[in-house]
Amino acid sequence: SEEGFESLRSMMVSPVGKFITWGLLSALAYHFVAGIKHLLMDTGMGETLEGGIFAARATIFFSAVLIALAAIWVI
Repeated sequence: SEEGFESLRSMMVSPVGKFITWGLLSALAYHFVAGIKHLLMDTGMGETLEGGIFAARATIFFSAVLIALAAIWVI
């Protein structure tokens, strides 16, 4: 209904709603990037200690970029 939509809309534009949305998008972004890393590791890439360290750092970097973009998008 129109009243229900307006109620949900007012919750989503509040600071708490935006923070929850950003938090969910952040978790999704990290999970997505880490999943890609694990898929690449299943093919044999990054199985050495140096490759694992590089993959972990790349995961953190790309996740941080996506999390920052999600913050910009939510605001």
